[in-house]
Amino acid sequence: MKLTIISGRSGSGKSTVLHIMEDRGYYCIDNLPAGLLPALAERIFADDGGNPNVAVSIDARNILSDLEQVPDIIKDLRQRNLAVEVIFLDANSQTLLKRFSESRRKHPLTSDTVGLKEAINNESSLLESISMLASLTVDTSSMSLHSLRDLIKTRIVEGIDSGMALLFQSFGYKNGVPVDADLVYDVRCLPNPYWDNSLRALTGLDPEVANYLDAQPEVQEMCTDIGQYLQKWLPKFEDNNRSYTTVAIGCTGGQHRSVYLSEKLGKLFSASKNHILVRHRELGQ
Repeated sequence: MKLTIISGRSGSGKSTVLHIMEDRGYYCIDNLPAGLLPALAERIFADDGGNPNVAVSIDARNILSDLEQVPDIIKDLRQRNLAVEVIFLDANSQTLLKRFSESRRKHPLTSDTVGLKEAINNESSLLESISMLASLTVDTSSMSLHSLRDLIKTRIVEGIDSGMALLFQSFGYKNGVPVDADLVYDVRCLPNPYWDNSLRALTGLDPEVANYLDAQPEVQEMCTDIGQYLQKWLPKFEDNNRSYTTVAIGCTGGQHRSVYLSEKLGKLFSASKNHILVRHRELGQ
């Protein structure tokens, strides 16, 4: 049995995630009044596993006085050793502005005196205490609907009671470090295929780039070192009830080295773990 709380800024994809989980057998409640959360938890966990897994969405649509109770409610449930996790979705403010402008939806915090940009910023402050309790934070700024569906399916739905879900994510430093990263490795010191004109337009998914990097001793040494570190310390994370870990691998543009190493590490850990996901932010995958 598990109670999953979905929260995050408006426009970040909470409703989409709730629909995905409902399709996968969860009993889902959208915009649950925060004050009802303790009673719901009591009902869920009172039946010794007879109830389905439940997911609820709690966000800025709640009455503000109720929303302030949420962090204390979550802490209390966890102190009672109940299986409660918080999934927090977010996106950068520019992306949220674009999404609301394109959909012409009304932000729940806008009013005659509060514009959209201010409402988005206010919501970030309002939800900060909940985001600090998140088991998993997902930045949907550059994610397609298909990518989001795959991530939720692999990391949340299929990962129930079957060990920690591990995500390897490549990225380019020129576009910033992923906000949802737990561990970050900088591989910009490695030989760069970009400077080979025959490889520049390719990515780390192409065999020509893979063959080039396979032949570089420093690249193989870096991969071995990262792999050994993770093999040693990930079990400690898991023993500490960590359900999700995101390992971000970054190079300059997020096209070659980071993609190659994320793929290689993903294959390495797939041999011993059930829930491995590899994503490439700059490739839109």
